Amino acid sequence: MLRAMPGHDLRTAFVTGASMGIGAALAHALARAGIHVVIAARREQELRAVAEAIEQAGGRATPVVVDVSNPVAITAAVQRCDAELGGLDLVVANAGVARQRHSAKLQWDDCADMLGVNVVGATATLVAAIPGMIERGRGQLVGVSSIAAYRGLPKLAVYSASKAYLSSLLDALRVDLEPKGLCVTEVRPGYVRTAMNEGAGKLPFELQADEAAQAILDAIVARKALHAFPLPIAAAMRSMSALPRSLWQPLARRFV
Repeated sequence: MLRAMPGHDLRTAFVTGASMGIGAALAHALARAGIHVVIAARREQELRAVAEAIEQAGGRATPVVVDVSNPVAITAAVQRCDAELGGLDLVVANAGVARQRHSAKLQWDDCADMLGVNVVGATATLVAAIPGMIERGRGQLVGVSSIAAYRGLPKLAVYSASKAYLSSLLDALRVDLEPKGLCVTEVRPGYVRTAMNEGAGKLPFELQADEAAQAILDAIVARKALHAFPLPIAAAMRSMSALPRSLWQPLARRFV
């Protein structure tokens, strides 16, 4: 059960990848806190079902059907909603794609979706919101990265790289934009049971979507720069990121 969200001044939010999983759970939580949430995704039927459920619960949700990997389309969607809602206070680049494949078997088709959504889509979503937020002197940008950003993981080369990119992007945005009055928050979830890993066995310290959404919500309210969770796996990955390659590579190959 998600907890309440006290002590915030957010009126509006834009969340990508909100038709299911973490994005849908986060949209519900934001709406329960009285925030008008724009939910964006390319799966129209699922997206409208989430919007309808939010409205039936007394919240406000605006569904926007858009392919996040299309930078022109997602830029236009963010900027249109920014204008129509009198400014977006919170923009969450949550949409993500993960595909596990041994690097010896990688093909470009395995990479294209991940780069299109995790890199191009996330960048376009966040950058589109910056001009309006700077003009108002306030706003919060949130990027949903991953514990995979700490180190290149076996069979997840492209996914790890895409999340490391997002983490570096958020770091740089924070340096540039905090003096302008903006807050930049990065969240790095561990394993979350969603459609993305459907069919996988029990995952280490795995969370349900509602639990991950709560952790993200807490980080948003606290205006954290970085929140990696759950603690055991986040701590382990931080430690592994400090290992020299001579130790890391033999250890990682044990999981291939």
